[in-house]
Amino acid sequence: MLDPRGPRFAAAVTSAVLVAVLATGSGWLAVGQAVVFALTAADPRRGPYSLVFRALVAPRLGPPAELEPAAPVRFAQLVGLVFSLVAAAGYLSGLTVVGLVAAGAALAAAFLNAAFGLCLGCEAYLAVRRLTTPR
Repeated sequence: MLDPRGPRFAAAVTSAVLVAVLATGSGWLAVGQAVVFALTAADPRRGPYSLVFRALVAPRLGPPAELEPAAPVRFAQLVGLVFSLVAAAGYLSGLTVVGLVAAGAALAAAFLNAAFGLCLGCEAYLAVRRLTTPR
């Protein structure tokens, strides 16, 4: 179970990174964000932004009112990984429009989570579970 404020913090940092990707057109920065997504997808508690949240932010906050399961967050990170890899491939291969679209879509999702607590990847995970779980 995760403190839901951690993924929101990570989404805010991710938003800033993706704004930098879009502003600079840096495929290598998109690769860096993809690495962060991959590490966080493996274990949301041990992702780089999670570690920063737990070390610097969480001690200044009270305990969370509720916890959330890690599986939807892990799925959302995998979706972010795919978009970041597509953005990196687009920028690094000279297909700038592909990079812009993929990074822009990732930024939109990250911003929705950071600003409003709406995790699109988490919602997609829940929808897939509803569709694939036998009744």
